[in-house]
Order: sequence, then C-alpha cells, then structure tokens
Amino acid sequence: MSLQENGNGGKKKYRRMDSDSMEEEDGVSDNHSQQERTNSTRKYVMACAIFASLNSVLLGYDVGVMSGAILFIQEDLKITEVQVEVLVGILSIISLLGSLAGGKTSDAIGRKWTMAFASIVFQSGAAIMALAPSFRVLMVGRLLAGIGIGFGVMIAPVYIVEISPTVSRGSLTSFPEIFINFGLLLGYVSNYAFSGLPAHINWRIMLAVGILPSVFIGCTLFLIPESPRWLVMQNRIDEARLVLLKTNDSETEVEERLAEIQLAAGHSNVDKYEERAVWRELLNPSPGVRRMLIAGCGIQCFQQVTGIDATVYYSPTIFRDAGITGNAQLLAATVAVGFTKTMFILIAIFLIDRVGRKPLLYVSTIGMTICLLGLGLTLSLLGNGPIGIKLAILSVCGNVAFFSVGIGPICWVLSSEIFPLKLRAQASALGAVGSRVSSGLIAMSFLSVSRAITVGGTFFVFAAISALSVAFVYKCVPETKGKSLEQIEMLFQNEKQWQEGESELGDVEHLVQKQ
Repeated sequence: MSLQENGNGGKKKYRRMDSDSMEEEDGVSDNHSQQERTNSTRKYVMACAIFASLNSVLLGYDVGVMSGAILFIQEDLKITEVQVEVLVGILSIISLLGSLAGGKTSDAIGRKWTMAFASIVFQSGAAIMALAPSFRVLMVGRLLAGIGIGFGVMIAPVYIVEISPTVSRGSLTSFPEIFINFGLLLGYVSNYAFSGLPAHINWRIMLAVGILPSVFIGCTLFLIPESPRWLVMQNRIDEARLVLLKTNDSETEVEERLAEIQLAAGHSNVDKYEERAVWRELLNPSPGVRRMLIAGCGIQCFQQVTGIDATVYYSPTIFRDAGITGNAQLLAATVAVGFTKTMFILIAIFLIDRVGRKPLLYVSTIGMTICLLGLGLTLSLLGNGPIGIKLAILSVCGNVAFFSVGIGPICWVLSSEIFPLKLRAQASALGAVGSRVSSGLIAMSFLSVSRAITVGGTFFVFAAISALSVAFVYKCVPETKGKSLEQIEMLFQNEKQWQEGESELGDVEHLVQKQ
C-alpha cells in the first residue's frame, strides 16, 4: 500500500514537474513571440519613418547642388549677382506657401497623400529648371520646386511623430534632417562629378538628377499607412486601431494609445474642429499654446538665422574668400562640408532619446557660436594663406557638425511633438513658414551684406545671433524626452512646470510608477 501510494505520489510528482516544465516552455515561447513582435514593430515603424523622410532628400539635394550649379548657371545664362541671390533665396521664401497650404491639405486629404502631392510638384519644378532656356523660365521651375519642398518639409515630421512610439519618437523624427543632409551630400557629389562637362550642359544634369528621388518617393507611399491620429480625427477608428497594432508592441498598449488619441482629439468623432477654430486658437492663443508657439516657432527661426543655409549655399564663396582658387578645388571642399554634416546627424540619432533634447541644444548652440566666431576671425585676419584656408574649412565643418548634432534635427522634433493634436498640422506649418522665411532672407541677403561688411563681418553677426539662441534654449525650451505627446501638452499647459524645467512632472510620474 505504501509502495503504491509512493508510486502514485511519484507519478503525481512527475506529472507536476512535467506541467511546470510545460509552463516554463510556454513562458519562453510567449517571450520569444513577444520579442519577435517587438522587433517586427520596430522595423515597420523605422521603414515608415524612412519612407516619409525621403521628401527631405529633395530639399537637401537642392541646397547642395545649387551651391555649385550656380557657378555654371551664372556663366551660361549670364545672370547678375542680384539674380543669383534671388534664384538661391527664392526657394526658401516660396516654400512658405507650400508649408502654409500643407497644414490645411494634410488635415483634408491626410498626411500620406500630402507627401505624394509634394513629390509631384517638386518633380514638375525640377524638370522645368533642367530644361530652362532663360533665367525667367528657370525661376518658374524654382518656384514650383519651392512649393513642393514647402509641403514636404512640413508634413514629414508631423507624420513621423504621430506614428512613432514614445520611446523612439525623437530618433525617428530626426530622420528628415538626416535625409536633408544625405541629399546635401548627394548635391555636392553631383556638383563635383558633373563639373567637368560644358557649362551649358553640366548644371542642367545636376538639377535633373534631383527628379530621381521624388520618383522613388511616389512608389514608397503605397507601402506606408496613414497616420493613426489623422484617422481618429476622421472618425475612422477601426483603421486607426489597425495601424496602431502594427506600430505598438501589445494590444493593451494599442487600446490605451487609441483612448489617449481620442481624448487629445477633443472627441473629434462628435465635435469636429473646423479650420477657423484652429486658426482662431493660433492667432489668439491660450497661455499654454502661446508657450508652445514661442518654443516651436522660435527654435525654427533660430535654426536658420544663425546662417546655416548661407554657409551651405555659399560655401564656395566662403572658401574663395579664404583663398581657394579653381572651381574643382572649391567643390571638393564643399564635399568635405557635406560629409561632415551627414556624419554628425547620425550621431544625433543615437543621442537624442538617450541624452535628451535640451542638453544637445546647449552643445549645439554653444559650439556653433564658437565656430562662427572663429570663422569670422579667420576670414578677417588670416585670409588668402594656407593657415587661413585650413582654419576656414575647419570652422565651416565644425559649424555644420554642431548644427547637425543638435538644433538641426531637434528643431523638427520639438516643433512636431509639442503641439496638441487638433493644432499640430497648422502650428507645425506656421513653424515651417518661420524657418523658410528666415532661410530665404538670409540666403537672399548674404552676398549683399558680405559686400557691405565683408564675409568675415557677416559671420560675426551670425555668431552674435547664435549666442542669443543659447539664451532662448535656456528660457523657452523644455525637455520633452520620454514623454508621450499628451504628457507634453500637459507640460505646456502648466506654467509652473514649464518655467521650472518640467522636473515636477517627471518626479510625479516616477513616484506613480513606484507605487
């Protein structure tokens, strides 16, 4: 009997062990499945961010290629220095029309198809520029290209910030700036590659190559989903849930995120926000929205008034003033600038969600101030010598490196993540307008100002503005790392948290998690 009981007991014991083993295997299997889903989700979201960012290649390519192409356009079409300034700067000015229209368009037809429209408009402009027989026709193509770029640079960060999970939102929203830099480098390489052709052919090929990325963009848009937040605003809840299932790790997280979006949308299913209501809020903002506008539009303007586009567009002029002669040598030096700018934006991707937005902005603005001051001193005191040439190249490369590691990408991240859902597209468009207007004014006045106060004196002015940007970051830009879009909105609504560096919100969240 005892033996039988022991046998039965042993049998039960072995069954229990087998059951435990099966549970452990099931647990391992569940963990493995969850890990596979997490990896799949990350890859999918990254692919969406990459495809959405491709429009930014167009802006970067245009800026880079025009810096060299203008040398040959001036020679071929016999245009004046004033016409050069207009041709270079008008793209940024006219792109504000695209950015302004982009907010309304993206709310009407969706984020994804606004990117498609931007690509088509840019293709048309690039084709006209490549075939232009005169300065007047060239300007028509330039205007179309500018409108297309205005749409593209405004909508890509908005789309990415709305589709990204909180933990990687900063890195993914930096992708448009990465692709701007990649396009810039391609433009410089194109200048160098085609510079040996006759002057009436080479610049046309340089500009025509810019059509290729936009064709690829049109194809990729059939692969990415619409923004779930836009779908919620259109009362397409089931479609939004399907998108969130592809971009989040668990169904519980999906339902929580969907509820947050519906709440942030102001129950848009019942009470639609009309365009007039949105613009009324922007023109007569509440204190919280006013703080958002100051931070978002201010950082956009400071990104450009520190002279980055002038440095890139007119880098051959800067290097010629430093003592470099010959078009081939000038274009080779600009390739070094483009390579530096691209490498440091990659560094920013790894740091932005680890270090945070504000520390990188401090490093960026302080570093740019030092490099701009150094460039001004070099061009004023050491020009036309081998030491002056080396220091000028080093200062320009340092300036674009510090720009790319901080204010370059973070500008777009902040201006896309700080606004509430109902205002996001229009407010981001407003910020993009500030950026484009600032860029255009700097680009269109650089040669004239340089002629009046010298190139070195112009960079002293840029250094002073860059120093002001350090104070602006300290006073007006809060840290948004690790916060959901809805938490960021609460941060700006609470004046005390905003003024005290938003530390209390983080402390409260930490305590809640511990409890």
